[in-house]
Amino acid sequence: MEMNDLKLSKDELEQFKTILKDWIPSGSSIAIAVDNIYVYISKGIHPLQVEVGDEVDKESVAAKVLKTRTKIEISLENSLFDKPYYTIGYPIYIDQHEAALIIILSSTSIPDKRELNKFITGKQNEDWTPIPIEEISHFESLQKRTWFYSNDDQYISSFTLKELQTKLPDYFVRIHRSYILNIYFVKKITKDITSNFIIVLKNNIELPVSQSYISDIRKALEF
Repeated sequence: MEMNDLKLSKDELEQFKTILKDWIPSGSSIAIAVDNIYVYISKGIHPLQVEVGDEVDKESVAAKVLKTRTKIEISLENSLFDKPYYTIGYPIYIDQHEAALIIILSSTSIPDKRELNKFITGKQNEDWTPIPIEEISHFESLQKRTWFYSNDDQYISSFTLKELQTKLPDYFVRIHRSYILNIYFVKKITKDITSNFIIVLKNNIELPVSQSYISDIRKALEF
């Protein structure tokens, strides 16, 4: 879809910036994507790596908002500025088209992660379900997807494990490049025949602990 296909003019799109400036910090970046095309860009302290007319990357926050039609929040490290930045994506409509409004906040405006994430929304078949954080036993990265488990049900998450590490409460611990664990679901810690640590959950699922994360799980469980 081209910019000209929209009935809204650039001035009308600028109205979003005018409205937002009353509640977002100065220096925040703003982007609007419609039908997988960016139609508006306002660059702030953290420059956006896209321009008007560019297609939406399938791994971006905008793509997740357009796909799920839900609010998406992500806190990440910015390798360019060596500072964290916080991105919020909102599902909106522009001229009867599904759109995504993306806001990148300055690092000083990043909210406390534990206030942000009281649940994670997961997908089963074609249904999306918000699951309370405390009911999730663990997250798994498998076949280029992120899965999480609650009450013996399996869900797909739109977040990567790296993203989740910045969003989850302190009782979630990374134990492996493929797993993040809720320590309240630990039944016991044992070792396999090669003396590697194994976490046994209360439902008897076994998760490996890699050498690089042993100190983290020892600190979390104090053993």
